[in-house]
Amino acid sequence: MEEKKLGVRNVVSVSVGLVIATSCLVSLGQGSGNIGVVFIFAMIIACMLNMISIASMSELNALMPNTTGGLAQYTLTSLGPVPTMVSMVGGYILCNVLSAGVEASIFSYAMGEILHLPISNFWYTFLVTAVLLIANLKGVDMFAKIQDLVAYLLLGSMFFMGLIGALGMGTGVKVDQPYYMTTNPADIVPMIAVAFWLFIGAEYAIPISKDVKNAKRNVPLGMFIGLAIMCGVQSVMIFGFHNYTTWKELTESPAPHLLYGMNLLGTPGKLWMTLVAALAVVSTQNSSVQGLANICQGMAKMNMMPQFFAKTNKNNVPYIGVWFVSLLILFFGYISNDSSKLISFLILVGSVFWMVSYIFAHIDVLVLRHRLPKAPRTFKVPFGPVLPLIGIAGTVYMIINISTDPAERLMIWLVTGITFLILFVYSVIWIKFKMKIPVFKSVPLEKVMAMENEMYYIIRKRRKLCR
Repeated sequence: MEEKKLGVRNVVSVSVGLVIATSCLVSLGQGSGNIGVVFIFAMIIACMLNMISIASMSELNALMPNTTGGLAQYTLTSLGPVPTMVSMVGGYILCNVLSAGVEASIFSYAMGEILHLPISNFWYTFLVTAVLLIANLKGVDMFAKIQDLVAYLLLGSMFFMGLIGALGMGTGVKVDQPYYMTTNPADIVPMIAVAFWLFIGAEYAIPISKDVKNAKRNVPLGMFIGLAIMCGVQSVMIFGFHNYTTWKELTESPAPHLLYGMNLLGTPGKLWMTLVAALAVVSTQNSSVQGLANICQGMAKMNMMPQFFAKTNKNNVPYIGVWFVSLLILFFGYISNDSSKLISFLILVGSVFWMVSYIFAHIDVLVLRHRLPKAPRTFKVPFGPVLPLIGIAGTVYMIINISTDPAERLMIWLVTGITFLILFVYSVIWIKFKMKIPVFKSVPLEKVMAMENEMYYIIRKRRKLCR
């Protein structure tokens, strides 16, 4: 048997690498710009809620280890096909292409600020998307080996530039402004939803658990440590913001990291943050195109998406999914181009999508504990149902208070509500008439686990041919 070589340090690096992105800095700027350094309290609460979510994900993985579909398979086992399709397409696929599009939009704004060419900033988004589209169609993961490096560059940049600003050691002019804009808890609580975006994605470290020593302890611990590090680094960054960037400018900038870099260290700071942002968008978008195309392919194999998503080209790449994801990223990059308000709005919409997927994860834990109480689990969320219930209640509360602006809040609810309604109707029709199975009947655990084996699909095709 091959020896497991990964430890806590590796889990931390993977979880941090998957959380960090330049879009996080937009949320950091928006949140701190609205209420000042007290945004840190909102961050701590959001971080704790995300820790509960990854604990639930860890328990589900312990029950169904090494499943490639992750949440799709957990939900299929506990709640059935309709919640699975709604949570995966809405809470995962749409959320990821939306965030990748926003990330590309932030990058294009940064390039426009540096190069000053007589072209629309959107063309930078188009260029990056086209290059990564071609690379992925050829089956080339051109940035796989530097993705961890990119994450540490961005994380290290945030920490050191935040520390320089917090200590007042920048070359720019210090700003004289209050530390906080409010002390009213009613103003701070809605910012938890904004802070939520700063910590999503740590659970993507779970798939490496099969290669981790003492995974029962090290995988959850590594993800918890990664989130705590993120919370600490971003807190330092907020104190730097206070000294060198006005709160109002932070809320209005589509790229607050560039604004801060320029105010802190002048042109060198701006160039450094632009370089790191460029590497980050390539890493994020490359991962999104690859991962989501494969998820579409997997769901097509399960007959939960149109079969053409399962087709591959000569390089064994699910090319329909690659095109589909890339075009959606272009769409979201186009509509959010150069607009801080739209970028902020789309991040909040994406947060709601992701929050819904976390709610499903907590429900999955509770349902499967009731249905399979004696099934072996190498990890279990402590304190019985208390933490999953707190996770559900906290996440629902964040959705209800997703924005301090009533008009924006209503629009976010409207967009996400209509999207999920359309997905629900589509899912019911697809499952009832295409898959021809009960729309809410859960699939046995053994059958879902069998879907991981290629023989499952070979046998299913043979049975269809024999009918």
